[in-house]
Amino acid sequence: MTDSTLHPTATTPGARDVEALRQSSDAPHDEGKEISAVDQSTGSSHTQDDELTYSNAPKLPLHRLFWYFFYNFGLFAWGGPVAQIAMIKQQIVIKEKWITLARFQRVFAVYQILPGPEAAELCMFFGCLSAGRIGGIVAGLGFILPGFILMLAASYLYTLAGLENKYFNASFRALQPIVSAMMFKATHKIADHSVIKHSTKKVDPFLVIAAICTAINSALRLNIFISLGLYGVIYMFIARRLWIPAAILFILQYVGYAIYAVFRGVPSPVSLALGIAETPSLINLFVLGLVAGSLSFGGAYTAIPFVQVEAVLKGGWLPQRVFIDCIAIGNVLPAPLVIFATFVGFQGGYTDGGLGKAFAGAVVITLGMFFPCFLFTIAGHSLLEKLVHNKFLSSFFDGLCGAVIGVIAVITFQILKSSVQGTERDFQAKPVEVAIAKAAQSGIAAVLFTIALAILYKFTNKWATIVLVAAGAVAGQFLFLDELSGH
Repeated sequence: MTDSTLHPTATTPGARDVEALRQSSDAPHDEGKEISAVDQSTGSSHTQDDELTYSNAPKLPLHRLFWYFFYNFGLFAWGGPVAQIAMIKQQIVIKEKWITLARFQRVFAVYQILPGPEAAELCMFFGCLSAGRIGGIVAGLGFILPGFILMLAASYLYTLAGLENKYFNASFRALQPIVSAMMFKATHKIADHSVIKHSTKKVDPFLVIAAICTAINSALRLNIFISLGLYGVIYMFIARRLWIPAAILFILQYVGYAIYAVFRGVPSPVSLALGIAETPSLINLFVLGLVAGSLSFGGAYTAIPFVQVEAVLKGGWLPQRVFIDCIAIGNVLPAPLVIFATFVGFQGGYTDGGLGKAFAGAVVITLGMFFPCFLFTIAGHSLLEKLVHNKFLSSFFDGLCGAVIGVIAVITFQILKSSVQGTERDFQAKPVEVAIAKAAQSGIAAVLFTIALAILYKFTNKWATIVLVAAGAVAGQFLFLDELSGH
């Protein structure tokens, strides 16, 4: 793919500025210097409107578009949604400059209020820029397909061996802290620009506060949608210097939470149960995926508790241990984390009618899970573009984008904690010697996390993640197998 294919001649003044920067930036440079160079080269002519309308997306034929997203992102989507979003931003926005950082941040903020995995939605967005709505569908399929195939294979292998297989378990134990390191670095990369004020290009303390308070709200089990919407509105007031309404809203969120906790207790995910999948029939699995996909605002992390309540607690056809395993596998595979639904559908179909129905269940629940994502992103592309450019809502989306960093950070640290110290199931293992051996693995896991994080910051090539995963799987056989098989 040549430079002329990827970067056609731009026509707007803002686009010419960025194109001039592109041609003068062949020498090695870092992201911060690049942003500074844009500011210096554009001066006052490079307005925020230029940044939000600039598009330099190549017009690719559908087969090349599919391969572009399949190869560059689908095969390398390791480390969960945070790492995937950071990878897409680095490749398409920072390196190839399809759009500006300001436009990317606004698009990313808009997708926070849509159901579905943001990484897949971003691929569809860029596909739409390149080849229209059909291009969006093709780009989305290219991103999702590798993970779906791998999860389908993992689901089948799980029914044959399960994670109780000592060899598989040893490799998986080593991979968990490595995946956590990927997510940790990606959180840093995404936060890099989410707390930057576009007009000044400096860190906005109010966006930092929004991220911190959203993290606190997540720890208090305050609904994520309430936090994101609330801080979007609060930042709208702050941007217009309406300090009193902003302060009132900020205080009211905790007053309202305190009143709810006194009369109803701490919010629980069990209240999400609708009873739509009491048995894992194909129609029930499709509806479960459809509803979970419609509720997955902010990605899989909001769909996980809903599926758990329906399948594990309400339906009772999926054991809690198996559900935890499927989330762990979803975190390791190069795929959107919502691909865990494929595993749930496979196990549900297998329980309901054997192997043939298992594959059918995996397909239908996956279709249901991704249907809202494709519907809103592809059918509503023009409307979403208008939202991105809407000046009145711009500060709302900036506040929302800052707040979501708090949610991502909390989830990242939760996964880091479980990947290093192990799960509750590890400490309940019998005999007691096995539980002690598993607890002793925490030190080794912490060292693996530290080494992996150092490697990821030192080597930024996309192959580094593949090498780390392969090396971790092999290292697990030496680091954890003896302890697991010795008892």
